[in-house]
Amino acid sequence: MSRIGKIPISIPKDVSVNIIDNKIIIKGKLGILSQTFSEKIKIIFKNDQLFLSRIQEDKKTKSLHGLYRVLIDNMVKGVTNGFQKELELVGIGYRVSYYEEKILEFNLGFSHKIMMKIPKEIYVEIKIKKGKNPILTLKSYDKQLLGMIASKIRSLRVPEPYKGKGIKYLKEFIRKKTGKSA
Repeated sequence: MSRIGKIPISIPKDVSVNIIDNKIIIKGKLGILSQTFSEKIKIIFKNDQLFLSRIQEDKKTKSLHGLYRVLIDNMVKGVTNGFQKELELVGIGYRVSYYEEKILEFNLGFSHKIMMKIPKEIYVEIKIKKGKNPILTLKSYDKQLLGMIASKIRSLRVPEPYKGKGIKYLKEFIRKKTGKSA
């Protein structure tokens, strides 16, 4: 049996869980999330805990067992506490602006500005201190959506290994290469 899949998921008191056919709906103080799951996985809700078990023992079902357990656990954590990602813009003149229409505007050293629409589920905060790099904080209750948007923002200007300029995660370490040796 999957080591991760057999761990029960504890549900806090302020979270409600509905299981309808092959869909689980989790409601909490921050929002509502839903996930469809395979017919080969059975979800049982009792004593404020969710238990996942598999119906078949083939290789695909075994891999889905642990996956769905982690996805549902992230949904429960998301609607109770939420998640956040912090991105740092490293480079001279690299800036970001946020508009009320949920639009981010990036100045990343290109000849044009990059405009990006942010989904309504994501809360954006920008910290700008004099002499420091701008830090873009993204917060959401949906971990999958948050990671996808953060990686899309990072892909606008991936950090390059010679000077380290670009958009990077706050705690990310960029291994720098030496330049042309004379």
